[in-house]
Amino acid sequence: MSETLLQFQRTVAAPDGTEYEARACGRPLSINTWEGWIEFVPAGGGEPLRTSRETTQPNRADTEYWATGLTQVYLEGALRRALTGPTPILTTPREPTMFPGPAPHSAPVAVNAESVLDPFSVYEKGEALLRRQLGALSAWHLVNIVTAYQLSAEDSSTLNHLPAGQLIDMIVAGVQAQRSAARRA
Repeated sequence: MSETLLQFQRTVAAPDGTEYEARACGRPLSINTWEGWIEFVPAGGGEPLRTSRETTQPNRADTEYWATGLTQVYLEGALRRALTGPTPILTTPREPTMFPGPAPHSAPVAVNAESVLDPFSVYEKGEALLRRQLGALSAWHLVNIVTAYQLSAEDSSTLNHLPAGQLIDMIVAGVQAQRSAARRA
């Protein structure tokens, strides 16, 4: 049910000089939403006016708070909007799109194919240290390490789509595999 939230003390003058009493009004739209608008009643009698929705708030208290912040200048603008009616929305005829959807996201490009870290030398000091140091790097650094040390057969565009955790696991597994192969040879 709609209600008057605030009756303004000063009248608002229309461009033609007619004085209006202004009231901030509101009503619940749903359990968690209220809308607010302004009503104008001619001081000398006549047909009242109202604006379209001026605000949407989460509850009555916030809608009432919105009303307490309205200035005289705001009310004058709201009265002009109420007098002129809603602004027409121009629409264009619907045209079919050229494509069925948006362009695919481009994969980040590895800036440098050089590696900022030698995973083999860090692994010599322990897997946990290697994982910590890799965890401090950005994903594109991890991709550069994988490609520079040939730790995966995947191409860089595929690698660029993998999360950092998976890249770290790939690097550790690749280092372990190459070390095992070297020991067997």
